[in-house]
Amino acid sequence: MRRTSIAMLSLATLLALAAAAARAGTEQRAADPGVTPTSLLLGGTTPLSGSASAYAAVARGADAYFKYVNARGGVFRRKVSYTYVDDAYNPAQTVQATRQLVEQDHVFAIFNSLGTEHNLAIREYLNAAKVPQLFVASGATTWGRDAAKYPQTVGFQPSYQAEGWVYGKFLARTKPRARVAVLAQNDDYGRDLLVGLKRGIQRSPVRIVAAENYEVTASDVRSQIAKLKASGADTLAVFATPKFAIQSYVYANRLGWRPLVINNAVSSASNIMQLASEGGTNKTVNGSVSVAFLKDPTDPEWRNDAAIRLYRSIMARYARGASPKDVYHVYGMAVAYTLVDVLKKAGATVTRAGVLRQARSLTIPANPFLLPGIQIKTEGADQFPIEQVLLQRWQSRGWRSFGGIWGFRAT
Repeated sequence: MRRTSIAMLSLATLLALAAAAARAGTEQRAADPGVTPTSLLLGGTTPLSGSASAYAAVARGADAYFKYVNARGGVFRRKVSYTYVDDAYNPAQTVQATRQLVEQDHVFAIFNSLGTEHNLAIREYLNAAKVPQLFVASGATTWGRDAAKYPQTVGFQPSYQAEGWVYGKFLARTKPRARVAVLAQNDDYGRDLLVGLKRGIQRSPVRIVAAENYEVTASDVRSQIAKLKASGADTLAVFATPKFAIQSYVYANRLGWRPLVINNAVSSASNIMQLASEGGTNKTVNGSVSVAFLKDPTDPEWRNDAAIRLYRSIMARYARGASPKDVYHVYGMAVAYTLVDVLKKAGATVTRAGVLRQARSLTIPANPFLLPGIQIKTEGADQFPIEQVLLQRWQSRGWRSFGGIWGFRAT
C-alpha cells in the first residue's frame, strides 16, 4: 500500500498549503452578514407611502444606479442588491422594518434610510449591533457632530444647521431689514434649520418675528400660514417637507401674501416647485430662494452634461415609469455612486469595518451627479461629507443659481 506522509511533501507544496489555509481563514473571518463571493446585500427604509412619499424617488434612483453597476460586472464581481422597505415616514415603522432587515434578511449595512427622526430611532440599535448606517438621507447636524459616539453612522447631505446659516447670511447681506416668519416641522430637522438661521442673522438687523410648528401627522398648515401672515413678516422661511411646502405656497397665495420665500433644499426640487406654482398662477413662488448641491435634470444648463445624459439612460432602462425630471432620483444616484466608490476602495475582501474606514476617510472631488466644485470629503473629526452649496432663485419655471459656492464648516 502506498503511503504519503507530510515529510514526503516538498517545501513548495507545504508553503502553498499554508497560504491557502491562511486565505481560507481570512475569508472566513471576513464573512460579515450580507456578503457572498457574488453579492452584497444592502437594506434601508423610505416613505413609499404617506405624507413624504415624494422622497421615494431617492431610493429608486439609488436602486437604478446599482442595477446599472451590476450590469457592468458589479464591484469586484459582486452584484449590489438593495432592498428598501416602506416606513410611511413613521419612525415606529422604521424601527420594525430595520430590525427585520438586520435580523431576518441579514443585510450587510443599512443604506440611505430617509428621515431625521427615523434614523435617530434606529441609530442606537445599529451601533450596538455594529451594523453600518451608511449615508443617512437626512441633514441633521448630529450625524457629523456625534460621529465619535456613533461610529457606525455616516451622513451625506449638507447639515441643516449649515443650510439655515447660509439663508441667514444671505438675508443679512441682501435684505438686512427683513422681518422673517418661520414654518418648521416640529422635530430635530425643523429645529436644526431654525438654529442655523438664527446663527446666520446674528449681529444683523434681520429679525424673526414669528414662528409656527406643524406635526408630520397634520393634514395641512393653513392656520399656521394665516398666523405667520398676520405677523407682518415680509419673508417666509419654509422648513418643511414637500407636502407642507406646497401648501405653504398655496395658502400664502390665497391670502394675497407675497413674502420672499426661503424654501429648504429638501422641498426645492423643480417638480415640487412646479406643483406649488399651480400652473404658473401662484405669484408667491417666483423669486423663492433655496440652496442646491445636485445637478437638476430640468435645468437647460445640464442638457448635454455627460452625467445627466447617463442619468437619463439609467432611468430609462432601470426605473421605467419614473419621472426623469425628479431631482430626488439624482440624489439617489449621487449617494449610490458614493457607496460604490467606497466599496471599490475597501477592496475585494469586503468587511463592515473596512467599508466604514473608507466612509470615514472619503475624498471624492467630483461626484458626477453633484454640481461642479462641490466635493465629498470626510476626515478626522470632520465627518460632514458635503459642506458646500450654491444659492439659487426660482425664476419663471426654473431655478437659476447666483453667486459663487458657499463653503462652511458644519458644527
